[in-house]
Amino acid sequence: MPRLLRRWIKKARIRLPLLSGSSETARSRWLVARFKDSLSGGLFARVRRLELGYRLYLPSGSSRRDSLPLIVMLHGCQQNPLSFAEGTRMNALAEERRCAVLYPEQSVHSNPLRCWNWFDSAALLGEGDAGLIARLIDQVTERRPIDPRRVYVVGMSAGAAMACVLAVRHSRLFAACASHSGVMYGAARSPSQALTVMRSGPSLADVEQARRLWLEVRESALTVPTLVIHGERDTKVNPVNADRIIEQLQARSEVTDPSAGVLQACDELCIDDGGRSSRQRDYTRQGQIVVRRVLVEGLGHAWSGGDTRHEFNDAEGPDASRLILDFVMQYQRETVKVQR
Repeated sequence: MPRLLRRWIKKARIRLPLLSGSSETARSRWLVARFKDSLSGGLFARVRRLELGYRLYLPSGSSRRDSLPLIVMLHGCQQNPLSFAEGTRMNALAEERRCAVLYPEQSVHSNPLRCWNWFDSAALLGEGDAGLIARLIDQVTERRPIDPRRVYVVGMSAGAAMACVLAVRHSRLFAACASHSGVMYGAARSPSQALTVMRSGPSLADVEQARRLWLEVRESALTVPTLVIHGERDTKVNPVNADRIIEQLQARSEVTDPSAGVLQACDELCIDDGGRSSRQRDYTRQGQIVVRRVLVEGLGHAWSGGDTRHEFNDAEGPDASRLILDFVMQYQRETVKVQR
């Protein structure tokens, strides 16, 4: 066989999968990248460059012409995007529901345990880790086929606490929020206080301090609809924290939109779907669900319905990922304020 022909056949064999779209599509759907954020303290200050690693899942067959919902998944301590994605199985559901999924990755340089610093003073003002994540979302929404009216923030443990921070300080970004085993916005302002709050729940002084913080927020006059999931037997993050999140959302909704009236608590439902039982209560305003609480009986500090090959997952139901998508995808932002 002539050398030129053999060379052509070799190139054709390499290119064939790319032309068919099989292997190229598989590679392009699970992207690994770094977000580089330049911040300057002033005209003559040295620019401080921050970076945030992330993974982005795009469902098969998606193209630039699409306008996909975006699920922002914030992992917990000692987790990373890969273990969180596999543990929650969120990518499989995203394929089914035609969603993009963004997994920001906390650096060990920012926190040795890879916890998001939800208690940091800068984050509580919308900067620090919170500001970095918000600007990453802005960039991904701008550069990828994302519908900015359908961006949802979801978190587990420290990620759930950070999701609550983002829903207060960057509420312009989100149509809905989900907190799994989390802590309310502003509950702590130091690592030691964070441990105390996780163990016992916030004190009355903590709740009042948090109230002063969210009353300072001028950016938005809305409360982001929120799903709160918590294990009844969680010994790392006391389930009382779920109640404090609900109470904070109730108080904030009365301030941000007083004309709409208070949130009304519906009767609690006991749900048994073949796995663990759970107790669900909705809080509504003018017929619309603004907050939903799901307390899972017998669940510890783990993602309900998760893959137990990874830590902080419990295989027994209910399937938290499905509960989350079913809840958040009901919502869509009517208007979007874009800040560049």
